[in-house]
This record gives sequence, structure tokens and C-alpha cells, in this order.
Amino acid sequence: MNQGRTCGGFHFHFQLSFSMEEDEFFGEKTFQHYCAEFIKHSQQIGDGWEWRTSKDCSDGYMCKTHFQIKNGMGHPGTSAHVQECLPMEEALELPLDDFEVTETTAATEVIKYEYHVLHSCSYQVPVLYFRASFLDGRPLTLTDIWEGIHECYKMRLQQGPWDTITQQEHPILGQPFFVLHPCKTSEFMTPLLKNSRKINRNVNYITSWLSIVGPVVGLNLPLSYARATSQDE
Repeated sequence: MNQGRTCGGFHFHFQLSFSMEEDEFFGEKTFQHYCAEFIKHSQQIGDGWEWRTSKDCSDGYMCKTHFQIKNGMGHPGTSAHVQECLPMEEALELPLDDFEVTETTAATEVIKYEYHVLHSCSYQVPVLYFRASFLDGRPLTLTDIWEGIHECYKMRLQQGPWDTITQQEHPILGQPFFVLHPCKTSEFMTPLLKNSRKINRNVNYITSWLSIVGPVVGLNLPLSYARATSQDE
């Protein structure tokens, strides 16, 4: 299913008046506003998020690349266990010997993850695209991705609200990516937004949404994002 292309350019510095009181859906400008605030904090803590635009048009997306050391890859029937997350520079500088393990019962692999956050014009919500590969360029399959998901998240994916993980064409890059389908996003965001409004709490939609869907595919946000949002009130 087509997720919709992003609409319009991106500007880090602009004044925008908006409200989330009517519903949980929002347009491209509001999406860009939330992304700008999110990336601003990311730059302050060196978390690696950035904004990229297409060479052919003004469409853009928020993205991050990072590396994880995983145990148990290549062993059928076993889930991958995240051992450590590394910044890109550290992962590339480590010698091969540092990634080897002496135990014969577990193999260690370094996995490169790319996370892209786009605005779905069709659903009027953000959508998370991602892909993963070994250092030699071999991509992880959908089976590899599924086996690497913690059991508690597998149950949630099977029962909703995120429906499922599928592989689709990236709407800007035209390359195959995995995606958490956004059709059920409003179902888990609506209660959160309503509760925040009741207690007069400032909410960055991207921060709240990504903190919920990110851990499903190995993306965890530092707690400072939540603190930064509350300080912006």
C-alpha cells in the first residue's frame, strides 16, 4: 500500500502556530515542526538524527544510522540478542578481532541499522521505515528482522495496534525498506494525546510516537528527549 510522499521542504527556523486538540492527525508543516524540535535536541546530545531532502524534489525525511552488536545471528530458531549499540564512527574503527567471540555456542555480528521517519500524506501521521545489513553489505531478511524482535513485541505486532512489519518501497528513495504500517497509529496515540491535554503537558508527537514504536525494531530514545519536551513548555 502506498504510504504517501512527503509534501514540501523543511525549514529549521520558522514560527508555526498549531494545535493537536481536534484530533491526532496532522499535516506536513506540523510534522516538520515536530521533527525540527526533535533534531534540535538530537544535535545537542549527539544522537545522530538529521534531516535529508531528495535531490529530485523538495520531499524530505528524518533519519539516523547506528550499529548494534548482536549475539546469536545465524543460529536458526534463536532470537538475536542486542549486546551493545555503537555510534557509527566507533563501529567502523573497531578492528575485526574486537567483534570475534571465543564461545563456540554464539556468533557475534555487527548490524547496521538505518531508520527513516517520513510523513504519510495518506494517513496524516508519521511512519517509520528502516533497513538493516551486515558490515559486508548483506541485507537482513524479513525473517531475520522478525527473529530479532523480542517476544513481548511479537505478541503486540500479531495482535495490533501496529498491524505488522512489511517490506515496501521507500516513497522517496525508491529502495526496499521495512516499514511499520501507520494505519493503526492513531489508535495508540489518541489516548496519549488526550491524557497529555488533560494534565496540560506539552507533547512532541514525534518523540512520543517514536518512543512507542522504536523499541519494537531496536530503536530506543534517551530519556532526555522527554525532559527536553517538558522544558519547552
